[in-house]
Amino acid sequence: MKKRLFKLMTVCMAVAMLTAMLSACGGNGGSGGSAGSEEGKGTDSSAKETPATTDDGKPDTSKKVVLNWYLLGDAHADTPKVVAEWNKMLEKDLNATVKLNFTTWNDWQTKYNLLLASGEKVDMLFASSWADFFKYSKQGAFLNLKDLLPKYAPETWKEVPEQDWKDVTVGDKIFAVPSTYPEYTPDGLVYREDWREELNVPEITDLDSIEKYLDAVKTVKKVTPIKGKAWNEVNTLFHSYYDFKNIGGDSGVIVAKSYDTPRDVVAYPFTTEFEEWAKRMKTWADKGYWTSNTLSIQQESGDFIKTGTGAVYWRNAPGASGFISDIEKNYKQIKKMGYFPFTRFHNYAVPNLGINNGMAIPKNSENPERSLMVLEKLRNDPKYYDLMTYGIEGENYTLNDKGEITSPPEGKDPKKGYSIASWGWRYAKNDHPSSSRWAGEDALIAEFKAESKPEIFSPILMDYQPVKSQLAAVNQVYQQFGMPLMMGLVPDVDKAIENYRNKLKAAGVDDVLAYVQKEVNAYADEKGLK
Repeated sequence: MKKRLFKLMTVCMAVAMLTAMLSACGGNGGSGGSAGSEEGKGTDSSAKETPATTDDGKPDTSKKVVLNWYLLGDAHADTPKVVAEWNKMLEKDLNATVKLNFTTWNDWQTKYNLLLASGEKVDMLFASSWADFFKYSKQGAFLNLKDLLPKYAPETWKEVPEQDWKDVTVGDKIFAVPSTYPEYTPDGLVYREDWREELNVPEITDLDSIEKYLDAVKTVKKVTPIKGKAWNEVNTLFHSYYDFKNIGGDSGVIVAKSYDTPRDVVAYPFTTEFEEWAKRMKTWADKGYWTSNTLSIQQESGDFIKTGTGAVYWRNAPGASGFISDIEKNYKQIKKMGYFPFTRFHNYAVPNLGINNGMAIPKNSENPERSLMVLEKLRNDPKYYDLMTYGIEGENYTLNDKGEITSPPEGKDPKKGYSIASWGWRYAKNDHPSSSRWAGEDALIAEFKAESKPEIFSPILMDYQPVKSQLAAVNQVYQQFGMPLMMGLVPDVDKAIENYRNKLKAAGVDDVLAYVQKEVNAYADEKGLK
């Protein structure tokens, strides 16, 4: 709890610093939080001096430049070698080189905030809806690329789908280049399918069949089904089963009641659905489907599947594919794995926004034009794409005659498998599927595409400034009382629900709910949602 409070305070301080500095630099200077507020008042590309062109109208690259780029995440041991090869190509083709920096995963949010607030001359950085792209766009942190893209990244400008450009448009300005990789990441459960068949329990199709499977594993196999940290399994299952939709980032207990009713915003602990769930989870906990100390365990439940002491693991769809392929390759004693995506509760899937991953140019960039030209190469030229995405061929990966990738190459040290934060320039046209990918992945993606609905909740932006103290208090109550209740780790469910609700009321949950409702209504009015 103290760590969460400290994290919230740190991020709030960083955001406040960012807002103040952007205001001093002539940006928006507002909070950028209201969905109904005027958008995109940040620095416009038209305010920059128009770069020189050659006689044939092409961009002038006669001046050598060093570009300063940042990726979110960690470098690979071979990254310096890869970047050196990349820079040789760039210097030859564009008379530019890139200094590639990484924020690392430790305290990345604070570092990312401070990076944008510091005034450092950054020419390109990773951007994402989950890294507050919309908030920073409204605060004026990024450069408007609308006029630059057709000239300096014409192939990208032409080939990125219109909807993806809409996803990165705030007001009438384009603040990022989205990756072009349709991706579905719904939650779901990976499980021991070989055990299900052995135990002769029904195929997993709904909540009741999940319960029958868990019960058989516990009573017959004498194995704790969700061993380790079981919070993700239970929490995501709850939201998906009732079709509760998270909105506005860290609003804790505030949800839209369903995809079809985005304006119907509630605090779910006060619903009959939550009462029903808490009572059912009490029976699951008492039956030993997870351990009584599960909330204090940090080890993932998937680790126990690998050792034969667990049966169920929460994963989103891409994560499930990777986990199952690893099992099939390295844990031969496990004969068959299965996956149940929670999309099957309501028969629809929502793709990630285009700006789930992308690249943006901060407004302090000294070379935005050349940066776009580099990104154009990186996205569209297979030589550039393969190098920066997969590493050095023969050392970090090999390709078979089907274009499938093996990383690391057969016989190489597993550490040679190259991985950096390449999601920002990912492009399906140039991507190579893994040669050892899970056979069920293609069918799963086809299923999602056939029932796809557009994402409408992720762009709803809130900064919670008017209710920040209430939100902090609500989240404290949520952690202290809500999480044990959700996991069935209370002696009396009815009394625990009453106490939880009283604590939430005292913390100011009604104020948070009213704020979220106001912002959702403003967003829904703007987008024409019913």
